[in-house]
Amino acid sequence: MGPGPNDIGLSRRHILQMCEDSLRRLQTNYIDLYQTHGWDSAVPIEETLRALDDLVKCGKVRYVGVCNVIGWQMQKIVDKAEAMGINSIIGLQQQYSLLCRHPEWEEFQVCKNEGVGVLPWSPLKGGLLTGKFQRGTKPASDGSRIGFVAEKESDRTYQSSPAWSKYEDNDFYWNLIDTMNKAAKNHGKSVPQVALRWLLQKNVVSAVIIGATSIKQLEDNMGASTGWTLTKEEMEELDKASSMELPYPYEMVFRINSSRNNPFLGSSFVENTME
Repeated sequence: MGPGPNDIGLSRRHILQMCEDSLRRLQTNYIDLYQTHGWDSAVPIEETLRALDDLVKCGKVRYVGVCNVIGWQMQKIVDKAEAMGINSIIGLQQQYSLLCRHPEWEEFQVCKNEGVGVLPWSPLKGGLLTGKFQRGTKPASDGSRIGFVAEKESDRTYQSSPAWSKYEDNDFYWNLIDTMNKAAKNHGKSVPQVALRWLLQKNVVSAVIIGATSIKQLEDNMGASTGWTLTKEEMEELDKASSMELPYPYEMVFRINSSRNNPFLGSSFVENTME
């Protein structure tokens, strides 16, 4: 990244240069998974996909993926790669959590239908799903992301750093935290482990991206991966507590297709989509 016209975006020149820079910094000969960070409206998608394919063909990259796209962009990426006869993407890195389920409406429908894995980022929604905050109490400036943002929300609020004011008196949020606490107590686990376990049990998710700031947090996060599962009833309770009303046309499309299944095609709809 830089100030120059070729220091940003998904042009062939920038992709190839950034890959070389990454290989040098990592001191390796290849990258397992190389992902674009978003959609670039200034560059034809064909140019981007061809550059990524060339990196795979020359052995510098094993697989390619994309991040932070919307539904039609996701479908276009998959279709263009197929039409060009090149290596397609194998994964979508997208924000997904109990507080961010909108990707289920479009992007994940494409992923399931096209066989693309999902790698959720911000699975704890910047710390909001840790269960450590109290209603009516402003988060302390103790090094937490939520506390840092709460000090000066106008300058610090982003998707990965949500504004506390949006949730501090939000019944939807606190009801969700209560449901997570209940599940955590049932299994002797922490609230963050419940948030991560819920993601891991979603059929479209391949792996979850965690961002621990200490060994203690890392160990707690890792405790969500094996040795236990949320029950079907607990998953349904969490789905219900985190659901939002489906707008048109999603409500109509999902409803009329709820019983339409073709065993030869498989279901093209993500399970437990918001109702």
